[in-house]
Amino acid sequence: MSIVKINALSIPPQAGEEVVKRFAARTGELSAVAGFEGFELLRPTGEVEERWFVYTRWADEASYEAWRTSETFARGHAGGPPQGDGGGHPQGGHGGQDGAEASGPSPLSSGATLLEFDVTLSAAPPGATA
Repeated sequence: MSIVKINALSIPPQAGEEVVKRFAARTGELSAVAGFEGFELLRPTGEVEERWFVYTRWADEASYEAWRTSETFARGHAGGPPQGDGGGHPQGGHGGQDGAEASGPSPLSSGATLLEFDVTLSAAPPGATA
């Protein structure tokens, strides 16, 4: 089954709209990456969780690693994550999983932690892809 990478980002509340804008500007580029299966940017809505989560799903670890070590990834993460290693974060113009050059806008995240999972069970409504 697939693997999931979730980057938990510490984003100041006032930066929320800019985070969405940066990720939205680049998410389409992932569709051409071999083994990429999905992306979601999750904004916290409750009182307990303040971190944003960048959810990506991959066919296998090799597909994820090929993307993570690509030139496209390096360009998008030129500022370097404060922590974590590539579940996605809005660094230096980063707009999703791969983005702008280091000379782009300043980072919005004050910290990131990469969470990694194997998908062991999945369900979807009839006709939908799980």
